[in-house]
Amino acid sequence: MSSPPQVLAERFRVALGNAFGPELADVDPVIRPSQFADFQANVALPLAKRLGSKPRDVAARLVESLGLSDITQPPEISGPGFINLTLRPEWLADQVRTLARDPRLGVPTEPSQVVPIDYSAPNVAKEMHVGHLRTTVVGDALARTLEHLGHRVVRQNHVGDWGTPFGMLVEHLLDVGEHSEEAELLVTSPNDFYQAGRAKFDGDEEFAARARRRVVALQAHEPETMRVWRELLELSKSYFHSIYTLLDVTLTDADLAGESSYNDELAQICDELEAAGIATVSEGALCVFLDGFTGREGKPVPLIIRKSDGGYGYGTTDLATIRHRVRDLRADRVLYVIGAPQSLHLQMVWATARKAGWLDDDVEVVHVQIGNVLGADGKILRTRSGGPIKLRSLLEEGVDKAGQVLAQSRPELSPQDREAIALHVGIGAIKYADLSVSHDSEYTFDFERMLSLTGNTGPYLQYAAARIRSILRKAGSPVGDADVVLTEEAERLLARTLLGFGDVVTQVGVTLEPHRLCGYLFELAQAFTTFYESCPVLKADDDSTRASRLVLCSVTLDVLVVGLGLLGITAPEQM
Repeated sequence: MSSPPQVLAERFRVALGNAFGPELADVDPVIRPSQFADFQANVALPLAKRLGSKPRDVAARLVESLGLSDITQPPEISGPGFINLTLRPEWLADQVRTLARDPRLGVPTEPSQVVPIDYSAPNVAKEMHVGHLRTTVVGDALARTLEHLGHRVVRQNHVGDWGTPFGMLVEHLLDVGEHSEEAELLVTSPNDFYQAGRAKFDGDEEFAARARRRVVALQAHEPETMRVWRELLELSKSYFHSIYTLLDVTLTDADLAGESSYNDELAQICDELEAAGIATVSEGALCVFLDGFTGREGKPVPLIIRKSDGGYGYGTTDLATIRHRVRDLRADRVLYVIGAPQSLHLQMVWATARKAGWLDDDVEVVHVQIGNVLGADGKILRTRSGGPIKLRSLLEEGVDKAGQVLAQSRPELSPQDREAIALHVGIGAIKYADLSVSHDSEYTFDFERMLSLTGNTGPYLQYAAARIRSILRKAGSPVGDADVVLTEEAERLLARTLLGFGDVVTQVGVTLEPHRLCGYLFELAQAFTTFYESCPVLKADDDSTRASRLVLCSVTLDVLVVGLGLLGITAPEQM
């Protein structure tokens, strides 16, 4: 179903064609909420100059041609030519009843596309840190939303699991024993394992020599080395799984698409690009020089695809990645949820892939740029010693702080209930704080603000859902399919807001901006709060009003739960 602005805009397009000719039927009317009416249309002002008429005269002709009697009260012209529109309560109520019966709550199902999404991308044997938070959370929200819209999403967790350091890590694992307590650090504290191996590499020449030989064996796929490498990977998978479970994201082992999976293709990629004259040798390295990519003093910036020592870098692997996603996955749209500083690199990779014929013009590739998470000092969030904050520590602290808040606000809760609710609230608060700002901007990490029950926060929305659940429990019977009657302005505001859900989810699918959904859900929660405070539900004046308001409560709960779910946030039963 369409939202009121969509319905009104379509009626305006018909009226434009009838009043001024079919050549104006494609004009996009601007329909916005207004303080003077439900909506205000700004159509006449931009058309007046084009038509050589006064804006109010254009507005008057439009009003004469508008067929809106079934939807709005008679339109009114205000100011220099604005058209004010007030929805008929009966039409609005009927739309809410339709929404209540719709299992998709007004969200359309779009023609399906294949959409690989590259997100999270941690490194094997290294701790995930706060820098991984945003790419994981934003990528997962986009994956959930696009799937809900009907697309086939292919999650691509491009983990770092290949290269020179793995000779050192394999050798260190063999030294300490694959089933030793130190090996278990790969599951509980990967950085400690990595740093121990690094210290040996830097301080023990005999170990360093063995590690270098192990790199050669790894690149040659020597069976025993590959077996130990796979064991290293399995231990790291357990660590990844523990983080993803705590963070409540949809990534699984099946979504791992590590650098190693492209290793056998890299030599061929270099050969093809060199044979086609796209890549040339420069200072011993095989490079691609592209028009329009220059650095300081206008010097061309190379995309290095084979280093002078014969090794391969990110550029080579990323070329193999885009080729795989287009050729093998049959992608229609490819999303890279990666830090903003990688923009130039990705543009060069895509330009090279297009030149090589691996990336078709009809395949859309998008860099969903991720900004930094800042501390209170306005700098990138780090530990006091200057190191990156471990993601597990950050998440556990959020859950702990949520538990402390609950202990004060709900002392009657059992420890088990408090623990379960704190998990949903703490993780939801962190995710919502991230998702509620534009993904390419920076934001300041602040637990006190995140966990607040007021303002644009996850707990505020979760609390709104919990409050509605409480109302419905106290109602004592199913809501049913009651008539909806909208007599109070707070009821009308809530109804109008509910009808915008489908539009917003569709917009997120197009713009890839989850903060739009966050903003909508916050607006909905505010509208419900206004309704709750001014319109008694369980103590309504009569049974029909009570039944009508229970329908509004029920639909609001459904939209909040589904909307938060698309963001990857759980709405607990109570708070």
